Amino acid sequence: MALLDIIKAPDPRLKKISQPVEKVDSEIAQLMDDMLETMYLAPGVGLSAPQVGILKRVIVVDVSKDEDNRLPVRMANPVIVWASDEMFDYEEGCLSLPEHYAEVSRPEKVRIRYLDQQNEIREMETEGLLAVCLQHEMDHLDGILFVDHISKLKRDTILRKLSKLKKQEKKERRKSGSRQKVAASA
Repeated sequence: MALLDIIKAPDPRLKKISQPVEKVDSEIAQLMDDMLETMYLAPGVGLSAPQVGILKRVIVVDVSKDEDNRLPVRMANPVIVWASDEMFDYEEGCLSLPEHYAEVSRPEKVRIRYLDQQNEIREMETEGLLAVCLQHEMDHLDGILFVDHISKLKRDTILRKLSKLKKQEKKERRKSGSRQKVAASA
């Protein structure tokens, strides 16, 4: 397994639409496993391939709270085939928008058709937190972030803070890189 780099917003790659996978072969199955490992260590409850720079329609989710009894869900080409009229409000966060949260309203229950890690077509009907997480990750496949579901004012505030943080981190990396060069030449 390999740890993958999670892309942080704002980044244009997070706004791109992902391509379907032809089949879940060993390469896609390995991607799913690498994504799960990355998600668990982040820590998070969901991750999409676009968040790690791969524009494929692949997501992983695990909302279990018990590390000893994990319940990972691996999906390729997920499609919502039914959604309830009842809505569920949940304060969402995202590994690509660290330390930022906002309440988002989504269908409370969904039925999703997808390819599993053995390339079998499956359907899953789910509700509550798992339904929210699956919908959130599926949004990433279409270049949609959870902040796209909230007011423009809140979205712009979050993205402005993240942009400022990215610039600050880049500046610190450059500064530490020049310190290392000076130390190496001494």
